[in-house]
Amino acid sequence: MRLAELSERSGVPTATIKYYLRERLLPPGERITATQAEYGEEHLRRLRLVRSLIQVGRMPVATAREALAAAEDESLSQNARMGAAVWALPQGPGSDEDDPHAARAREQVDAVLGRMGWSYGQELGDTSPAYRMLVAAIASLDRLDYPHDTEHLLVHARLAGELAVADLDLVETYDTPPERVEAVVALTVLYEPVLLSLRRLAQTEESSRRFKE
Repeated sequence: MRLAELSERSGVPTATIKYYLRERLLPPGERITATQAEYGEEHLRRLRLVRSLIQVGRMPVATAREALAAAEDESLSQNARMGAAVWALPQGPGSDEDDPHAARAREQVDAVLGRMGWSYGQELGDTSPAYRMLVAAIASLDRLDYPHDTEHLLVHARLAGELAVADLDLVETYDTPPERVEAVVALTVLYEPVLLSLRRLAQTEESSRRFKE
């Protein structure tokens, strides 16, 4: 298809598509003349993904480019490609190394990972953005004296484990490693607001049952 058709089918303006091409978020089309190129279904799929990451996930262009580049790095194993892509996603703030709350939170995180048998997460430790973000979150709970003991955290960890199985089951329905890595990135970004919304709706329902006055 030509650029105009790609724009029509994707709903993305041609000027935006040209910008994505310049920023290497979208691979170049097959050149047919000095000024024209043709694009295939893979461009349409990638374009929809890029649009979702940037518009829905509010991911910076540079971050989106980094995440998508990891999906195409054939020198990495599939697990490494998925990890590199997810690590490129925007992360929450980390913790202050000198903060005593962070030190206690790190011990708590390690205790939870140990109870869950998540040895890979323990091995990665502070090199993992998710680990650092969890430490910072638990440090905030500690600082404000809200419950954050192992038993409380295990409730959420077990639910997260079930979600991870469902997520990876879905990812495995895609045929090629690049498609699977792209799916991990897209589903991580796009499903996080779904999870947040469902949690808040569930809290509303539970509250209405418990506190009717």
